[in-house]
Amino acid sequence: MNHKVQTAIKVTAVALAMVVATGCTNVENRIDELETKIGLLEQDVASAKSSAATASAAQRAAESAQAAADAAMAAANQSQSCCDATNEKMDRMFQRSQSK
Repeated sequence: MNHKVQTAIKVTAVALAMVVATGCTNVENRIDELETKIGLLEQDVASAKSSAATASAAQRAAESAQAAADAAMAAANQSQSCCDATNEKMDRMFQRSQSK
C-alpha cells in the first residue's frame, strides 16, 4: 500500500508540474500578445500626435487665410463706397447739366 501511495504522489507531482508548465507557457504567450498590442498602441499614439500637429498647422493656415479674406473684404467695401460716392457726384452733375 505504501508503494501505491508513493506512486500516486509521484503521478500527482508530475501532473502538477505539467499544469504549472502549461500555465507558464500561457502566461508567456499572453505577455507576448500584450507587448505586441502595446507596440501597436504606441504607433497609434504617434500617428494621432502627427495628425494633431497637421490639424493645428491647417488651423493656423485657415486663420491666416480668413484674416486675408477679411482684409480683402474691407478693401472691397471701401472701394465700393468710393465708387458709390463718385456715381452720386456724376448723377448730380448730369442732373445740373440737364436742368440748365
